Amino acid sequence: MRGPTVMRGYLHHPQRDRAVFGPDGWFRTGDAAVTDETGEHRIVGRIASDLIKSGGHRIGAGEVEAALLAHEAVREVAVIGVPDDDLGQAVVAYVVADGVSAAQLVEFVARELSQPQASPPDPFRFGVARNSMGKVRKDLLG
Repeated sequence: MRGPTVMRGYLHHPQRDRAVFGPDGWFRTGDAAVTDETGEHRIVGRIASDLIKSGGHRIGAGEVEAALLAHEAVREVAVIGVPDDDLGQAVVAYVVADGVSAAQLVEFVARELSQPQASPPDPFRFGVARNSMGKVRKDLLG
């Protein structure tokens, strides 16, 4: 993005400025977005932590999280990519839920997600790590 309301840079951090500002002055946000068939854009996560490259597909962790949260038994979820020799990254979901099995969640997510995200996360792991402010710590998962 670029414009009068975009920051000019990080205070006393020229290396960070060079990492996020292109030579033409555009700020690279690091957000991952998808465009649907109508041309509407939707932010699905952060490239650094929320874009999973699995089997040649780019999968937004946020899309998988939204699909899982649509299940009535799921209260919380965090989805990450973990290294995989065959796929590059495998999708792993950390879930807080009551009365539902991993197999039931795999089936549910497979129905909810469109291609190429239709490969549901496996394995599921139950529970999430949080910091003192209650924010999910994806960097501690996996």
